Amino acid sequence: MNETFATQINQSVESLFASMQERISVEDMQRVRDAYALAAEAHSQQLRKTGEPYIIHPIAVARIVAEELELGANPVIAAFLHDVVEDTSYTIDDIRERFGDDVAFLVGVVTKQKRAESEQSKQVANYRQILASVQYDVRAILIKLADRLHNMRTLDSMRPDKQMKIAGETDYFYAPLANRLGLYHIKSELENLSFRYRCPREYAEIEMQLKKEQEENSADIEAFVRTINEVGANLIYPYFEVEVRYRTPYSIWRKMTAAGCDFNHVDGKHYIRVVYYDRSRDEAVGDSSTRKTKQEENDGAMLEKHNALNIYAALTSVFKERPGSVANYIDAPKENGYQSFHVKLLNAQGSWEEVHISSDRMVRHSRLGCMAERTEENGFQWIRKFKEVLHDVAYHSKDMDYMDGVTSSFYNDDIRVFTPKGKEILLPKDATALDFAYEIHSEIGKHAVYARINGKLMSVKTVLNRGDCVEIGMDEASMPDPDWVDHVLTYKAKRHLRSYLSSLSSIEYTRCPHCHPLPGDEVVGFKTSDGKTVLHKRNCYNAIRMASQQGDSILAVEFKEEDRFLYPVRIQMRGVDRYHLLSDLVDCITENLHLSIARLSTETVDRIAVCTIDFSVHSAGELSAAIKSISAIDGVDEVHRVEID
Repeated sequence: MNETFATQINQSVESLFASMQERISVEDMQRVRDAYALAAEAHSQQLRKTGEPYIIHPIAVARIVAEELELGANPVIAAFLHDVVEDTSYTIDDIRERFGDDVAFLVGVVTKQKRAESEQSKQVANYRQILASVQYDVRAILIKLADRLHNMRTLDSMRPDKQMKIAGETDYFYAPLANRLGLYHIKSELENLSFRYRCPREYAEIEMQLKKEQEENSADIEAFVRTINEVGANLIYPYFEVEVRYRTPYSIWRKMTAAGCDFNHVDGKHYIRVVYYDRSRDEAVGDSSTRKTKQEENDGAMLEKHNALNIYAALTSVFKERPGSVANYIDAPKENGYQSFHVKLLNAQGSWEEVHISSDRMVRHSRLGCMAERTEENGFQWIRKFKEVLHDVAYHSKDMDYMDGVTSSFYNDDIRVFTPKGKEILLPKDATALDFAYEIHSEIGKHAVYARINGKLMSVKTVLNRGDCVEIGMDEASMPDPDWVDHVLTYKAKRHLRSYLSSLSSIEYTRCPHCHPLPGDEVVGFKTSDGKTVLHKRNCYNAIRMASQQGDSILAVEFKEEDRFLYPVRIQMRGVDRYHLLSDLVDCITENLHLSIARLSTETVDRIAVCTIDFSVHSAGELSAAIKSISAIDGVDEVHRVEID
């Protein structure tokens, strides 16, 4: 082995051992060393695409697991051994015998399936394997993310086509998964590296522009930071530090794309992070090694929030605050657990500066994600939902449909909305009231008619916002519209809607668009060239014409009524106008006949009222009953059906 490589490897692995020495037992430390020795021996004859000894990769993955994610002995051991089974003669049983069942399980999850072992696509099979592991142990996913992160950090050595493939996988699967686990730093780095290899020209251009802007604005930003530090110096408590953080080229490109603008017109290319070192939480809850009561946790959280608000108050006494710019993620954490207090303040040059106020605990949790200490409510709610959706998706889909179902349910930025009783419902960003309805129960979604969002009557197709309170109005007689499938995001809603719509498509007939026959009408059918049957009323002009020209295609059919099908109809009423005529008409249709009015228009000329009403019925008999009932209303002279154009 090259002496330079040998020195690099020795320094890297010793740094890893030193970082773990104080947090694991002597026995576990020896197991970690033994795992490295096995990995070094197993990969001794292998080189990476760069020409480096292959062992550099397992060491790097183990360091990410140990140092960046702060995991324990067994995940680090598994990280050292994660490629041993896949690339050498060692088996899972060998790993189990030397390091135990737990390590063997972790190595097994991160070992890629061979193509011969699955009829599915290799990629999808690997995705399934990784996702399924969350049902048992999230550590396996963290190891896989560490593996992918180091591969992305060293992607330069790959061919352009390989770079595109790996970058595409990362952007589609691994980066969103890191986000769902609350690993903001890893998610951001994966997204940015993926963008670098997917769009190298755009990446290089934005990187150059970003560097230029940093140089041009550094003096103004430094002056703003100095003023914040002066504010901090006058605070008795808490102590804080200020840092300037620039967003990645990918983040800026995404902003440019969303806003439809160029680099110069994008806001928020950087932000100022105020990190306060909050010991009040520990003081409130006592010794961190002991289990806290719910009250102690609440007291600690209150003090931590109080200190953030003190800093906010101090800053806004010096800087002008942009109205409506406050985002309080301390009281209402993002669904991946992220907490901070955001506000925009006016600098001396007349520009708005984005400021994030976070405790050192919040920053650490942003880095460690799901492995940081969290409450059940804000840390693992999504994991419970993850298990439910994975089971549902796995049962009802195959291959890429599986991944589409997972990504639609989990890989969006989420919002938290509420039922009228205060129950939290987690939905993808841009989800609608229909998604909410199906999330509560499939029958609620199926019969949804309207939504009350924050007390306001709205369409069920309305897009929801974070924190909305939603109530769904139902009608047992109402059924989904075909276009609903275009207004839902969650896999659960899409599956139920597609199932319902497929039952409709199984009907072998369509109705004439001119005569609109109803079940119970005398009808005649005509066979079309694609095997479908078109139904007409027997007195329909088109039916008469076709009978004379295509008599051989006539079929005897029976158009039966079914509860699940409603057909839109239009009637016109003519009568003498009087007080309460319209009210009596509406009551007759809705209260007496239990039909829903879709549209109503009325015009009165010289005391003669003409009213046109659209509603839906199950059959011709139901329509006849409606016409008869309306005709009996006092003052009504004439009621008849009008064909819908």
